[in-house]
Amino acid sequence: MARRDLTGAVNFTYLNSYVGDDQGIVAEVLDIFEQQAEIWLKLFRLDAPDEAWRDAAHTMKGAALGVGATELASACSDAELNAAHPATRAVLMDQVLTNLNAVLGDIAAWKHEQLLQGLKG
Repeated sequence: MARRDLTGAVNFTYLNSYVGDDQGIVAEVLDIFEQQAEIWLKLFRLDAPDEAWRDAAHTMKGAALGVGATELASACSDAELNAAHPATRAVLMDQVLTNLNAVLGDIAAWKHEQLLQGLKG
């Protein structure tokens, strides 16, 4: 896995410009995102109460926008707005998880590329 494996789920151009091209800060932001994703996955369940569902989707949306993951943010926005409709939760959750997995894949590819650059370095 390397930079060539990026899917575009994370807009690294946006993220780099947001942090002034400081790769150390990019790494920190991505580490925090990954740690938070573990928490969101525990909260974002089909059987979660409406408020917990809405809060998890809202929090994930904000973090997704922070790393330039606009498709994940959009899926989270849909989930947040439709939290009171349990009948659609499975579809919404699938959209969020599909996008979250793509973001986590891009983060893994970026980290791998950074590791390779460090070895060449």
